Amino acid sequence: METVTEKPWLRHYPESIPASINYEIATLQSYLKRAAVNFPDKSALHFMGKEMTYKEVYDNALKLADQLRSLGVSKGDRVAIMLANSPQAVISYYGALFAGAIVVETNPLYVEREIEHQMNDAGAKVMICLDLVYPRIAKVQEKTNLEHIIVTGIKDFLPFPKSVIYPFIQKRNTGLKVEVAYNDHLHSFTDLLKRGEVREIPNDIDPMEDLALLQYTGGTTGPAKGVMLTHYNLTVNTQQCEEWMYKLVPGEEVVLAALPFFHVYGMTTVMNLSIRMAFKMIIIPKFDAKGILKAIEKHKATLYPGAPTMYIGLLNHPNIKTFNLSSIKACISGSAPLPLEVQTTFEEVTNGRLVEGYGLTETSPVAVSNLLWGERRQGSIGLPWPDTDVAVLSAETGEVAKPKEVGEIVIKGPQVMKGYWKRPEETQAAFRGEWFLTGDMGYMDEEGFFYIVDRKKDLIIAGGFNIYPREIEEVLYEHDSIQEVCAIGIPDPYRGETVKAFVVTKEGMDVTKEALDHFARQHLASYKVPQYYEFRDELPKTMVGKILRRVLVEEEKKKAENLSN
Repeated sequence: METVTEKPWLRHYPESIPASINYEIATLQSYLKRAAVNFPDKSALHFMGKEMTYKEVYDNALKLADQLRSLGVSKGDRVAIMLANSPQAVISYYGALFAGAIVVETNPLYVEREIEHQMNDAGAKVMICLDLVYPRIAKVQEKTNLEHIIVTGIKDFLPFPKSVIYPFIQKRNTGLKVEVAYNDHLHSFTDLLKRGEVREIPNDIDPMEDLALLQYTGGTTGPAKGVMLTHYNLTVNTQQCEEWMYKLVPGEEVVLAALPFFHVYGMTTVMNLSIRMAFKMIIIPKFDAKGILKAIEKHKATLYPGAPTMYIGLLNHPNIKTFNLSSIKACISGSAPLPLEVQTTFEEVTNGRLVEGYGLTETSPVAVSNLLWGERRQGSIGLPWPDTDVAVLSAETGEVAKPKEVGEIVIKGPQVMKGYWKRPEETQAAFRGEWFLTGDMGYMDEEGFFYIVDRKKDLIIAGGFNIYPREIEEVLYEHDSIQEVCAIGIPDPYRGETVKAFVVTKEGMDVTKEALDHFARQHLASYKVPQYYEFRDELPKTMVGKILRRVLVEEEKKKAENLSN
């Protein structure tokens, strides 16, 4: 592939954004140490009435690191974190890094099968989890390499009297009251912190080479795979984010932390950026439109990275006009396309700026974004970030495409992953030289603005979550009544896309939609469960018997068009 020498996007950069950055070579945890030294008494986070200063977060992270070492964790060991947004999620992340470990973020919605696969693939030694998800982990622990489980509850970091009341509210809302019998391999998070020492642990980490994170992402051709991201990958993307949002003031901004930290988008644009720049995070454990509107008004939030469904949820709240949202300065939307009307309306309501960005887990994640304070174009995902080369490969020639010619988007930059964990062949297939092949189809216009037009892979993006059809199909194929199944994404006004499954039952057998829904929920996280089922006598196939997924997608598009006409 030829080298990209022309970078037309640079002409649109404001003077405040450099084309290239002189990066600080550092570990992620050094950001927390520096914030604790420079802003020891500044509030680092607010969580349901609980405030923690930067010194308190730093001290707790060191205490946890001390205790992780006592449990046998050493440099390069994998520590899994299965937590909702909370003080514990922040402390666990940086505590694991201070111990020299590699973090394995795990979605709290995962069911036993998904947990088992991820723990075995990563070879995780320790899991830090919420009490509500512990029963799921307990069921598969013996099938994994997990030696220690550390359990915490939301109540553990709530102020009095909320800490006393919350367990009763939790039981009422979930119907669960989890009792944990602690032992030598099952530990209380708060007890470990009480025993831990505030001391730094020498671990000789090389930010350029050593991994900070295994972030799992699925694929249409097999089970979820671990994306290897180094300290350098993640710190670089954080510094790029800082330069892109150049009007934000270190030590002064208030960030609404509603994006999950277990997703690399929330990890970088919310947690890592906030810690680097000593912002205050207003931590939201679960999206709730009214709660977020109240939080913006009460705490005067200035930065709110999110997904389109989050902004749609706020705009659809019947009382949105009764809240003062004028503190908002900037919002970057990711994970799914941002509808123009959502962008326009949200900016009218807040007087802040809302722009769309683009990236992948493999790019730490942000590679392209519209300018917050500068030119933007309708339908565009924006311009490549500093030191980031983006090109489009022609489907016909395999070389760099001409402007407006559709092809596969490829990315080269310091935030691009090291590779896939224990998958050298898949790593090799994902690159062409130094260029990462995104699998997304799009084009660049003459001015250097990029556009996404289709997805080369059959990825479904629902509510910001990546859903891979093959995983859904493999689960449904386990049902005794199913002969053939094909899952696709169909348009959804709120989630962007939702899952629809086409089913052919075995001869002489019958099954209801309700039965399939019940079965799927036992084996899949809730956001992956199909919302719609359509039963057919047969599915469209090629001559060799391969199901034609694209035909089904086109049929659904035509149905939607006919309904709108």
